[in-house]
Amino acid sequence: NLKKEILEKRAKILPRIYELVTDTIILLNKVIDRKENVIFESAQGTLLDVDFGTYPYVTSSNPVAGGSCVGAGVGPTKIDYILGVVKSYTTRVGEGPLPTELTDERGDYLIGKHLQEKGKEFGATTGRPRRCGWFDVLVVKHSVRVNGINSLALTKLDVLDELPKLKICVGYRYGEKILNEFPASWEILSHSEPVYEELPGWQEKTYGLRKFPQLPRNAKNYLHKIENLVGAKIGLISMGRSREETIIIDKNLLEFKF
Repeated sequence: NLKKEILEKRAKILPRIYELVTDTIILLNKVIDRKENVIFESAQGTLLDVDFGTYPYVTSSNPVAGGSCVGAGVGPTKIDYILGVVKSYTTRVGEGPLPTELTDERGDYLIGKHLQEKGKEFGATTGRPRRCGWFDVLVVKHSVRVNGINSLALTKLDVLDELPKLKICVGYRYGEKILNEFPASWEILSHSEPVYEELPGWQEKTYGLRKFPQLPRNAKNYLHKIENLVGAKIGLISMGRSREETIIIDKNLLEFKF
């Protein structure tokens, strides 16, 4: 039967992996106590967190930084640096509120399509297209606060290279109110409209640049605007898939050797 077949397959694999199985809580804490570097990478994102995300459109666990400590069995006081990874625009897979989504209704469908195609915003496993929108300050501020982020890794800056104008969501309009913080209620979020600040694009190639001063002036302005609005420094930016296509701004990141 199926149960027997599964057990037989596992029995063949067991001798090969048995010596690799260990108590990872002890292993990780010993490595940290020796002052060696360890990196934890959380899956998914803050807004999918079962406690701090857009419930009920969430996962069943805690993808926030604190969840990494729980999953690894390492105390929070042993974490020295938290790097928050965020795109230069906003994406979401599946259902759930996305106030800055670029759709036909807002007349920005073609921009959303551009972000989706140039950013290759399709699920790696399913091929499911991701919904795309402008950068949302309220979402990132919420994420910085919940995760205790030291700096941001801003990715896919090159996806914005060809756009003549950019928008940054700086608040939500809910009825007669302007919200400046991310609402706890998904119902409020789903009935909110974005309030934007508009910036000029740079319409120059950033792909292949290796130093921050090489960036176009308007690209630097975009990055500085994000830093000021979310209350967190940008530690590194990336303009491509490979490790070489990265500009490290926070030199503290260079101290972590792996």
